Amino acid sequence: MTNTKRALVVALLAAGVVVAVAGCSSPPNPNPRANQPLETVPVDVPRYMGRWYVIANIPYFAERDFVGTHVQWSLRADGKIDDVFHGRKNGFEHEETTYHFIDTVKPGSNGGEWSVQPFWPIHVTQLTLYVDPDYRYTILGYPNRKLGWIFSREPSMNDDVYRSMLARLDAMGYDTARFRRVPQSPGQIGQPGFQSPGQRD
Repeated sequence: MTNTKRALVVALLAAGVVVAVAGCSSPPNPNPRANQPLETVPVDVPRYMGRWYVIANIPYFAERDFVGTHVQWSLRADGKIDDVFHGRKNGFEHEETTYHFIDTVKPGSNGGEWSVQPFWPIHVTQLTLYVDPDYRYTILGYPNRKLGWIFSREPSMNDDVYRSMLARLDAMGYDTARFRRVPQSPGQIGQPGFQSPGQRD
């Protein structure tokens, strides 16, 4: 196994087990709606395909220190989804890293629940919690609320829209104080509310 493949396997292992370990390392969720079940929304899967930029997430080790991150979803002939993560580790001056996942839409979920396979036989659950009518913004989560993402078709999101996304997450029972914006341009590094490579909360 080459060093590149070995590094990829380690990263994917981290992504696969993060749901199991996140609860051990994060503080209790103070949101009074934290124990309410999360509800997915219907998704027009072909329309959902394409590029989505990671505007914000709950930082965790598999994506920590990445900037300029986005995903590219492509519907395959077999009905599964090629899910490719792109990002630059430790700053925009570094080469882009990519990770390839294979996703499957859960039958009966109306497109809102996916099984993400980092590699066989590991699968994790991804929930679509919101998508706007024009498919410009979407919110993804996991059943235990330890992880969450805000995506946009564009690499920037104005503050009013961002606050509206956080308000939706709050109504869903998330601890929105844990979300941090992901820099999509060099000037955003170090700005309030944005993640900075190498910085820990």
